Amino acid sequence: MTTAPSRSAAPEAAGRQISPPEDRYATELAFLAAHDTGPRPPAWRLTPRAVVTFVMGSDGDTLRLPAGTDASEGVPRRLVVEEKFVGDRALVERCVVTLAGERGLLLVGEPGTAKSMLSELLSAAVCGTSGLVVQGTAGTTEDQLKYGWNYALLLAQGPTRAALVPSPVLTAMTGGGVARVEEVTRCLPEVQDALVSLLSERRIAVPELSGGDDALLHAAPGFTLIATANLRDKGVSEMSAALKRRFNFETVGPIGDLGAEMALVRRQARAAVERAGTTQQVDDTVLEVLVTAFRDLRDGRSAEGWEVERPSTVMSTAEAVSVAAALGLAAAYFPGGRDVLGLLPGHLLGVVRKDDPADASRLLGYWDGAVRRRAEQGSATWRTLWDLRGVLEE
Repeated sequence: MTTAPSRSAAPEAAGRQISPPEDRYATELAFLAAHDTGPRPPAWRLTPRAVVTFVMGSDGDTLRLPAGTDASEGVPRRLVVEEKFVGDRALVERCVVTLAGERGLLLVGEPGTAKSMLSELLSAAVCGTSGLVVQGTAGTTEDQLKYGWNYALLLAQGPTRAALVPSPVLTAMTGGGVARVEEVTRCLPEVQDALVSLLSERRIAVPELSGGDDALLHAAPGFTLIATANLRDKGVSEMSAALKRRFNFETVGPIGDLGAEMALVRRQARAAVERAGTTQQVDDTVLEVLVTAFRDLRDGRSAEGWEVERPSTVMSTAEAVSVAAALGLAAAYFPGGRDVLGLLPGHLLGVVRKDDPADASRLLGYWDGAVRRRAEQGSATWRTLWDLRGVLEE
């Protein structure tokens, strides 16, 4: 559930590791704006239907601009819109309807389920930028959600509109855009409370300015906010009932289909390896074992129905992508004929024991259970993994 490289995407800008979706998929966004000319909510760049197509792809179908449509220079007349989010289409449609109603959207789920990526894609499609974002932490202040001051101008001119430094949220408000707040439950309760009046009254008071309307900054049509929160975070601040009522909650779950998860891990790992300047790829046999192990440990049950003790850490698709990319890079940078599969146990161990040292014994239990049973059933690949059990004991 992470972004896949698109053939229709704009090339990465020089000096960037990753471009934001509004730049990366600029061609697709321009094409969809011309392709679907139906009704759009206030200030939206695309129709709600086109936003869903942008996120979910055109299912391999080639879309064509209607006859007589005037397209901007560089916009193709036909295009296959590639899938960027692997998940439930109905979930994405509900998210789009929430935003069209100018209501706050809260994406919740386990870490690594592409909540942030989905919020980026939605905001890029709706208002043309995913950059109006506040990263929630214990150190996030109310000013970062509202406004600050240019102190040089403040001293020279006093509190004026020119001296005001808007937050990303305020910029979205006054411009009718989409603001994003990552990890909102990491913010302290008093900081979260700043969002309550903002989402209900749709204005921010600036008492330092002169009285009357000049002291109130109002939300323009189209403004809304997307927040994300992880279900497994420790030390988070519980959201108040008042703030919860200002959001529609949508849960983003892990990918349900093995084939779909394998395809995504393959695409993302390939993109990561290519960014590193090589083309070495992990073969499908190793990828299938990798993704299967992640799914078994994530679900607490193997595909065969065998019980598996779950580690405390989250075995997310994003982590699987990182391991697949690491295997590809190891094969590229340290050639010599060694079996890439032999590197997998060590990488899995590095993933599972991040939170709790006892998770190493849980991984060993997985080897003594599901891995051994598959080896005994005659799988040569899983037999090789079983023979590598000693790596987990070093």
